[in-house]
Amino acid sequence: MTYRIYGSELSPYSVKVRSFFRYKNLDHEWIPRSPAVQAEFQKYAKLPLVPLVVTPEGEGIQDSTPILERFEASHPEPSVTPADPALAFVSALLEEYGDEWGNKWMFHYRWRYQPDVWSTAERIAQQMMGAQGTLAVAQARAAVAERMMGRLGFVGSNATTEPVIEASFAKALGLIEAHLASRLYLLGGRPAMADFGLWAQLYEAATDPTPGAIMRASAPNVMAWTQRMLSPRAEGDFEKLADLAPTLTPLLSREVGALFLPWSAANAAAIARGDKSFTMSLGGAEWSQEPQKYHARSLAEIRRKYVEAKDTLGLEAILRESGCLDFLS
Repeated sequence: MTYRIYGSELSPYSVKVRSFFRYKNLDHEWIPRSPAVQAEFQKYAKLPLVPLVVTPEGEGIQDSTPILERFEASHPEPSVTPADPALAFVSALLEEYGDEWGNKWMFHYRWRYQPDVWSTAERIAQQMMGAQGTLAVAQARAAVAERMMGRLGFVGSNATTEPVIEASFAKALGLIEAHLASRLYLLGGRPAMADFGLWAQLYEAATDPTPGAIMRASAPNVMAWTQRMLSPRAEGDFEKLADLAPTLTPLLSREVGALFLPWSAANAAAIARGDKSFTMSLGGAEWSQEPQKYHARSLAEIRRKYVEAKDTLGLEAILRESGCLDFLS
């Protein structure tokens, strides 16, 4: 049984799914999306987005988190879900933070600074144009750069929010660096859902000139983890929440509770009101952007998961301490 993963090396959600399939030892074929496979892609895809997983039965599956959850249920070993429901929820919350907030770091640096723009546009153009020649690649590179720079606003990157995004990246990098100083993965000796979500964004950032230089200069543990997660292995078990808390709570408090969840709640409220934009105070600075519709659905999903786990021993305490609780209940 061979699965096909249509994706891109430059898509965090694509490499997230590929890393998970490698960890689960699921037989798969990695197919870079390009014009050469577009007809086949469209046959199975409901949305024009990667990753797309095609099952041996011919079913197309999209959206990275549901993909991981589906195959975790059907192939439970080696597990990415801690047996402790409290820790499993924290893992899901950190995965959500990576997918939705970490993507702001990655996308901002990739399309805000010219060396990063040309580096990424060149790689995308080469994937698109293949052997069509230098001129075709150059023209495609210019078109990709123009299109993607114009999309910065979709993730909330603009002149107002830039200082918050860049400060968050530096702060999160330091917190994750300290946390990984004494463990291989975020929750212990094996990867969890949290690892796949956060790692994918930081792996992509590490391949780009500006954030990659920041990471190499300040976060050797994170850089080692980005390589380890390309083909992760279970080298131990998950730690207990109490043992993780000294270095995990600061990440939950200073990033998830202070930035991501307040932003996510304000974004969802703006969508509910039908607002075209919203402005709020975030991290001691002003944040202003057009609301992002998908994120309101993902907030509703993480709140649903919290309802299922909220009575678990130890969960309320760490969520209250980190400032996350009010946004989840």
